[in-house]
Amino acid sequence: MPLAPIHISAYTIVNALGRGMGASLHALREGISGLRRCDLQDVELATCIGRVDGLEHEPIAGELAAFDCRNNRLAQAALLQDGFQDAVAAARLRFGERRIGVFVGTSTSGILETERAYRSYGGERLPDGFSYRHTHDVFSVADFTCHYLGLKGPAAGVSTACSSSAKVFASASRAMRAGLCDAAVVGGVDSLCLTTLYGFDSLQLVSSQPCRPWDVARDGLSIGEAAGFALLEWPQPSAAGVALRGYGESSDAYHMSAAHPEGKGAELTIRQALDSAGVAIEQVDYINLHGTATQANDAAEDAAVFRVFGARTPCSSTKGWTGHTLGAAGVTEAVFTCLAIEHGLLPANLNLQDKDPALRANILTETRVQPVHLALTNSFGFGGTNCSLLLARLP
Repeated sequence: MPLAPIHISAYTIVNALGRGMGASLHALREGISGLRRCDLQDVELATCIGRVDGLEHEPIAGELAAFDCRNNRLAQAALLQDGFQDAVAAARLRFGERRIGVFVGTSTSGILETERAYRSYGGERLPDGFSYRHTHDVFSVADFTCHYLGLKGPAAGVSTACSSSAKVFASASRAMRAGLCDAAVVGGVDSLCLTTLYGFDSLQLVSSQPCRPWDVARDGLSIGEAAGFALLEWPQPSAAGVALRGYGESSDAYHMSAAHPEGKGAELTIRQALDSAGVAIEQVDYINLHGTATQANDAAEDAAVFRVFGARTPCSSTKGWTGHTLGAAGVTEAVFTCLAIEHGLLPANLNLQDKDPALRANILTETRVQPVHLALTNSFGFGGTNCSLLLARLP
């Protein structure tokens, strides 16, 4: 039996394109990338990044000051956008503070704070004021979100690499269907740090230029940072906008970091998402690809998408705009997919110069304006922790 739709009644986003949905929508329409030459403090790499301006000067203060770190500052920046706090406050009045769950994905959380602490390590103790629990811990950003929004329902931090903040939608859906909560705040936050930048560089996976998904000369990804949140609740009769119709998850465990070359785990999540919603392949109007711009990952995803959809369904990766935001990629691209549905916008595959002739999916080379009723968004993480979300316009 198909899953009942869950209304995405509010959402918000902050990334290298700017703060709030308006900034991202404008950039998607105009083809403006947020990528720049790497200028993060203490990092010397010949690569491009998607950095959010201003976080260095926006500390978390007051009762929540212990949570202050770049990652939680990024979360705070997103929670301040698009009237999201007000939407949650209204939901809190309807359901009660203990009946709204919080599920937030991240990959490295506040590890930058730990990196800085060890840089000043004197051999005896870490600096006074350093709090692993409030900054680096994977649950930190979920805990901060609960405190910031005044919520006391079930809460979880989800860390499955680059699928983290797609899987939060699935986790929230299960919790709501099990009766553990009546609504949920889901989100994802990942901030730039030395570990990810130097780590991916050591794997020879970062490009010296803005990333070019599906291009024949693609040579790696661009790392970005982002935060996004969405409010999920059962739809009222008058509800309008976008709903979560279905999801699929798999763990193919093919390799610690590489995707299965035939995209078997990716294909499984896509088919599960379609089956969970009870929709046919030809009903899908658009696919937001994971599309990291590495040779292996794009080829694996292309194989999976082509086996399911053939060359009919328009597809694009939006990482040319924001970079790969890792643990925040799932929610970032879910929000972009919501914007595609609400505004009838299919974003182009930015930076694509010469499509790889070996790849067969229907990649958009130009932004297209047309109605979008049903769309899929893919997020695939290290270790084969895959997730696909199916989003739809509410009738």
